[in-house]
Amino acid sequence: MDFNMKKLASDAGIFFTRAVQFTEEKFGQAEKTELDAHFESLLARADSTKNWTEKILRQTEVLLQPNPSARVEEFLYEKLDRKVPSRVTNGELLAQYMAEAASELGPTTPYGKTLIKVAEAEKRLGAAERDFIHTASINFLTPLRNFLEGDWKTISKERRLLQNRRLDLDASKARLKKAKAAEAKATCEGDTVPDFQETRPRNYILSASASALWNDEVDKAEQELRVAQTEFDRQAEVTRLLLEGISSTHVNHLRCLHEFVESQTTYYAQCYRHMLDLQKQLGSSQGAIFPGTFVGTAEPASPPLSSTSPTTTAATMPMGPSVADLAPPGEAALRLEEVAPPASGTRKARVLYDYEAADSSELALLADELITVYSLPGMDPDWLIGERGNKKGKVPVTYLELLS
Repeated sequence: MDFNMKKLASDAGIFFTRAVQFTEEKFGQAEKTELDAHFESLLARADSTKNWTEKILRQTEVLLQPNPSARVEEFLYEKLDRKVPSRVTNGELLAQYMAEAASELGPTTPYGKTLIKVAEAEKRLGAAERDFIHTASINFLTPLRNFLEGDWKTISKERRLLQNRRLDLDASKARLKKAKAAEAKATCEGDTVPDFQETRPRNYILSASASALWNDEVDKAEQELRVAQTEFDRQAEVTRLLLEGISSTHVNHLRCLHEFVESQTTYYAQCYRHMLDLQKQLGSSQGAIFPGTFVGTAEPASPPLSSTSPTTTAATMPMGPSVADLAPPGEAALRLEEVAPPASGTRKARVLYDYEAADSSELALLADELITVYSLPGMDPDWLIGERGNKKGKVPVTYLELLS
């Protein structure tokens, strides 16, 4: 018990000394040992790495799970060291609703058959999303979280210890400075020889005794300063090595970032394939459901992903067949002006966006104008033949709203 009380008293004294030193530094009443510029740059880089890792981690979690309530639930399960329950993705839930609707509304009806097809595609999309979330969590989120909860906590602990060692060092310097000043003052007073005829020698004796005491105090302070300097240097080296390890952390995070991009690329490629297959299925069945509909009407009338300028849009759109491709196989290539519209199957279409023709085989379009469009056998379904007066050329389906 006596040992514990002594240790408690010693710890309290050290804490008080550090608090006094820190307060005096804040008010500019004490000197502070500054770290070298390289060490300061390492500290700044470490802080920046930690801050941006936290932001990237949190936003990636939002990307993978937009529902905040679900994120909180998963966080609690992780803190309780329990397995996170399997969660149905939005695509899988939509597929379930569509399948149930088709079963109730009639799976043999055109609407019911389409619901079943779309439900199957949405189910595959949900499964692909689940795989992407799982892969991204393991290959990207887990390393970032391990850095924040492991390496960074170790760095923070050693930095706090270095701060304490610096406060002890500066307090030792201040103590030695005060002891030397008091010793010099006592020495000056002790050097004056007393007049035994006029005064008593008591003050002289006291001054000499005080000088000896302050001399001992200076020796003690110098010893404490050497110990504090050694501990500070040792802790600074340990902290420096940890901070230099941030470079290895960047290399590891770079590898994880590449893996995240790969998994995201795989996910979107799967989604594209599933939707392309669904589009083909719906396009092949649309002609049977709506006999008056021709190839190409299954495309949604929506703007392209990039529409900064008509020229850029035209360059990024998939090109239609050449003039030679418009002719039936085995026949000579025809000039576009010589292609006659079919006897039936022409329709009116309203132009949604301005379109600048990429070459002479295409027809330039202006928003809101009406043109006549039709398709030819073997033609790319993304393109139609458009006519405006005496002008004729290929036009992209995505720029049109087909009318009756």
